Amino acid sequence: QVQLVESGGGLVQAGGSLRLSCAASGGTFSSNDMGWFRQAPGKEREFVAAINWSGSITPYADSVKGRFTISRDNAKNTVYLQMSSLRPDDTAVYYCAARYRTIRIRTIPSDYNYWGQGTQVTVSS
Repeated sequence: QVQLVESGGGLVQAGGSLRLSCAASGGTFSSNDMGWFRQAPGKEREFVAAINWSGSITPYADSVKGRFTISRDNAKNTVYLQMSSLRPDDTAVYYCAARYRTIRIRTIPSDYNYWGQGTQVTVSS
């Protein structure tokens, strides 16, 4: 069983930056593909970014491409989401997710088996 704990959320002004962290325990972190998703009030959970087990593949949602960077440290069992040039429409609860590695990295929430509790990111205009 994999447990995921996100941290690093908060309130930031538009144009600012935040770095989210997701610490994993249980299972073998280096065997898992990891993803970040977000959910705004009244909206469905949506894909933000993912990273494969080795860190060599990192797809992004078009809305965050060029502004967000996903990375992982397998020695620390942690995945990160560096967010820059934040906009009010980035406001959401951000969730970390994990699944056992596959040949094709997944970007759909239902493809992930394990989820964190989420961390709130609020961007003020």
